[in-house]
Amino acid sequence: MVLKDMNDIRQEADCLRSAAEVEEALTRMAQEITEAMDGTVPVGFCIMNGGLFMTGRLVDKLPFALELDYMHATRYGAETTGGALNWKVRPERSLKGRTVLLMDDILDEGVTLAEIIKYCEDEGAEKVYTAVLVEKMHDRKAPGVKADFVGLQVEDRFLFGCGMDIAGYWRNLPALYAMKEQK
Repeated sequence: MVLKDMNDIRQEADCLRSAAEVEEALTRMAQEITEAMDGTVPVGFCIMNGGLFMTGRLVDKLPFALELDYMHATRYGAETTGGALNWKVRPERSLKGRTVLLMDDILDEGVTLAEIIKYCEDEGAEKVYTAVLVEKMHDRKAPGVKADFVGLQVEDRFLFGCGMDIAGYWRNLPALYAMKEQK
């Protein structure tokens, strides 16, 4: 895509949540996470690439000792629909007996998140918490998948901004946008 196309997409998109609403959601999530993790020394994992925005904005609001790392598993790549899980970077540190906080941009169908949770449990994590900035509201979620901490719930549309992209672009927007629906 060319710059004009990217700018046109943003101009035509619907802003679902403002930057202020996103910031408020992150602050609330941090309070909930802090209460839940009281007395633990967790390891937090940013799920790349989408989780980078949220993780960066969330961790400075967490007032407890936190080891921070990342993992990279995707079903999307530059596509708009998911396929098989592709591990690009697995955690190098031991998860045995650890409390784990997984931080990602979105819970859509939950297939990727479910596989990452299972991986952490198989590696011996004592407890795995999940935090997502956005949860899409629909009935297509993988059975039993839910996030422990959710910032915003939105309608089922193609989203970008706040870590989510369109063709690899616009992850950097501080507000949450949805593609204009085709009529």
